[in-house]
Amino acid sequence: MTRRLVKGNRVLLLETGDEYFPALEAAFDAATEEIHLEAYIFADDPTGRRVAGCLARAARRGVAVRLLVDGFGAANLLPSLRSILEPAGVSILVFRPEIGRFKFRRNRLRRMHRKLAVVDRHIGFCGGINFLDDRDGLGEGPPRLDYAVRVEGPIVVEMHRAVRRLWTLVAWTRAGRRAGPPMDACPPQPVYADGLRAGFLVRDNLRNRSTIEEAYLEAITQAQSEVFIANPYFLPGIRLRHALKEATERGVRVRLLMQGKREYFWVHYAIRALHGALLDAGLEIHEYTAHWLHAKVAVIDGRWATVGSSNIDPLSLLMAREANVVIDNEQFARELRESLEAAMEAGSVAIRSESLAARSWDDRFLSWIAIGLARIAGGFIGTSRLENQ
Repeated sequence: MTRRLVKGNRVLLLETGDEYFPALEAAFDAATEEIHLEAYIFADDPTGRRVAGCLARAARRGVAVRLLVDGFGAANLLPSLRSILEPAGVSILVFRPEIGRFKFRRNRLRRMHRKLAVVDRHIGFCGGINFLDDRDGLGEGPPRLDYAVRVEGPIVVEMHRAVRRLWTLVAWTRAGRRAGPPMDACPPQPVYADGLRAGFLVRDNLRNRSTIEEAYLEAITQAQSEVFIANPYFLPGIRLRHALKEATERGVRVRLLMQGKREYFWVHYAIRALHGALLDAGLEIHEYTAHWLHAKVAVIDGRWATVGSSNIDPLSLLMAREANVVIDNEQFARELRESLEAAMEAGSVAIRSESLAARSWDDRFLSWIAIGLARIAGGFIGTSRLENQ
């Protein structure tokens, strides 16, 4: 993994949509040549319409604007949003459109879960934040806990190559669909003297099937003092669980911040089924309850950090297209760690062995059923990564 990190990048941490959307919209409004955006969820709400408006304004200025959405997450993009985007000249493609929903096939699990933007082949954005109202229309209270990064420097070349490759692939499979003008390659980017060492990682079904998982494994295996992971759907395979257990045996403090609110019924109970084994292995578990936790980030040894779209579960690590940025820098890692600490202090509940013993029999039964279904699903998608505890 260390060989994938390059010097000279400027990386700005963006916490929640409150920081992310203004930064993204400012970049869109300043664009002069090209915008490429990949979105898993693009909702028809005030946030989605605001971003759509930025894209439409850019297209009317003559900027080549390409929007790739996932066919499941974005529900093929509602006509109300298309009515903003298409008349302005925004090119839209859909990754794996949901046609014939009742004919389930295994390849439908292969989703485009990335949240990437590249502006003028110079500025990149990567993270876990979807295009929707971060407060669910409530207005008050904290937004979803999530992160993204704004980057400039050498890794933008890799980000642009990734969006260019996937856009071309989807355009080819959607023969006859308008895909917009050809996309030029990204020129060499400036190497900033004050920049950070960073790398851009993708997970796909060709050359990068386990790139993000291997990056986590390498960093955890080398950890000396602390592993701090925030991930809502933490359902790791046996290799990651063993690496975390071995870290605690070396004296490394391992903390997990996971989703406390029940969003997806069976996923929620499958994750809870692992709590006992994780606690027995010496890990500390906190469930975030202040709002939805959507962050997919980690800080290790106060220096290694990652921000991206990849959950730690079989679907994300083995099936979905994901993208993460890895940063090797003490200042950046400290900023992310302090943000996670504050969120944990203000809005999480610690899970302890005695609280597991107090769980009701129906809670335990649902967890047992859910983890069994998760293992069956793991076999169905052609993996054995979710093995017995």
